Amino acid sequence: MKNILAIFIILQISPIAIANEVTHIGNQEFRELMQQGVAVIDVRTVSEWQKTGVIEGSHLIMFYDETGKYDLNAWLNEVTKIAKKDEALILICHSGSRSKQLAKYLTSVVGYNEVFNVKRGIAHWIKKKNSVVAPPQVH
Repeated sequence: MKNILAIFIILQISPIAIANEVTHIGNQEFRELMQQGVAVIDVRTVSEWQKTGVIEGSHLIMFYDETGKYDLNAWLNEVTKIAKKDEALILICHSGSRSKQLAKYLTSVVGYNEVFNVKRGIAHWIKKKNSVVAPPQVH
C-alpha cells in the first residue's frame, strides 16, 4: 500500500502535464454511460459486495483484499481483459475514494484515455434508491 501511495503522491506534485484525466460522475451520468455499454468495474472487497450487493452487469475486480493487501499487476491484468486503454471505463467503490485513486493511476500511469469515477460510490447509488443485485457466490 505504501508503494501505490508513493506513486499517487509523486503524481500529485509532478510538473509533467497529464493529457488523460479522470472524469468524476454522479448517478445520472453513471446510469447513462452504463446504458451506452461502458464497462463498470467494482473494486470493493468481497465482504463489501456481499453486504450491499452490486450493480447488475458490473465486473467485480477487487483491488485491496480483506487484509488490505493488493497485487497491482494481477489487478491490471484483469482490468485489461475488460477494457483496453482506448476504451471508456467506469470505476466504483464504496464512497468514491479508492476508485478515484485507481482511476488517476489508470489515466496517469497506465495510459487509459477515458476513465470515469463514480463520485460518492455505491453508498450514494443505494441511498438514492438505485438498484443492486446479489453478488455471485465467491469460492
